[in-house]
Amino acid sequence: MHFSLLPLSENLEFRNGKSSPERSDSGEFFVYGSNGIIGKSDQNNSSENTIIIGRVGSYCGSLYYSNIPCWVTDNAIICKSKNGDDRFWYYALLNLNLSRLSSGSGQPLINQGVLQRTVCATPLLEKRRQIASVLGALDDKIDLNRRTNETLEAMARALFRDWFVDFGPTRAKMAGQTPYLAPELWELFPNRLDDEGKPKGWTSSTVGQEVDVVGGSTPSTKNPAFWSGEIFWATPKDLSSLRNPVLLETERKITEEGLSQISSGLLPVGTVLLSSRAPIGYTAITQVPVAINQGFIAMVCQKRLSNTFIWLWTLANMETIHQKANGSTFQEISKANFRPIETIVPSSDVLRVFDEKAGFWLEKIVSNETESRTLAQLRDLLLPKLMSGEIRIRDAEKMLADAL
Repeated sequence: MHFSLLPLSENLEFRNGKSSPERSDSGEFFVYGSNGIIGKSDQNNSSENTIIIGRVGSYCGSLYYSNIPCWVTDNAIICKSKNGDDRFWYYALLNLNLSRLSSGSGQPLINQGVLQRTVCATPLLEKRRQIASVLGALDDKIDLNRRTNETLEAMARALFRDWFVDFGPTRAKMAGQTPYLAPELWELFPNRLDDEGKPKGWTSSTVGQEVDVVGGSTPSTKNPAFWSGEIFWATPKDLSSLRNPVLLETERKITEEGLSQISSGLLPVGTVLLSSRAPIGYTAITQVPVAINQGFIAMVCQKRLSNTFIWLWTLANMETIHQKANGSTFQEISKANFRPIETIVPSSDVLRVFDEKAGFWLEKIVSNETESRTLAQLRDLLLPKLMSGEIRIRDAEKMLADAL
């Protein structure tokens, strides 16, 4: 593959973003700062296919790509191709590792002049488009999986709320409304509420009675024998960056000796995690055995209520969980305050059907997220090899076909 060593200014135009506009949850356009999407607005200051470069601060050199119009704040730089091949240049800039170009010790900064002078090995336009097509197909599939998972999670949350918060089927029966579920399922729901306001025959309980609630701890960081082992060890930070409610890996790992320092031990696959402080509210279902630090409430679901039910119950009761928190330095929900929170236990038949439906959606979420991670690894493998010419386009296309 033929390359020319050219400064970025030959192919790219740079300009600073502008102060953040008024933001609104209902806004049409995403607002990007140096750390990515920070909200929505009714205004935009850049057209589709914009490369966003973090300009200042700890995210200096970070990169984002928007295929739709957006607003870029003054903490970032708007980058556009002169030749309509913006997506290639997004990948090319990723490969350049722009954070190395920052200057300033107190507040790292990248300016347009440095970017314009930076030299990049640049293939011919047709090759650039072919590279972008290969890498873009992987990112498109990853994005499709993300959007599919958002839909599946929304479906699961809506089903839980209808059946177990609003008691929709029972209230519809009481009002004489037309059934909106299959007949065999409709029959499983009681036709009236009891004196406590829940469907007749369902049981009142507490989350502490229905699951095993445990916490964790941190082995001494001064003892290297506890660290860099093979056992996953989670902190709330591991959940903060999750796009889906499944935990497949952790940033840090501990040894068997380190695990011996944690009284809750190794928690099984399927444990529901809730961050209990700084902040309260990150949730995930573990897909690997994991130990945890002291920033969690962990729920091991081996009794009547499944982990899918408990995960959705946790989301539906987040306001109550926050109300039970206390603390002067930062809010924290203790296990003692968490265990008495009320829950209902539906009939076993309703639970079985719910677990089949919502459990299937959760399995699909896990499958999509696992696939996305594999695709991301392939993308990260191909990126430098395509940019350097080490791998041919047709070989990369074959790998792409095998992966998709």
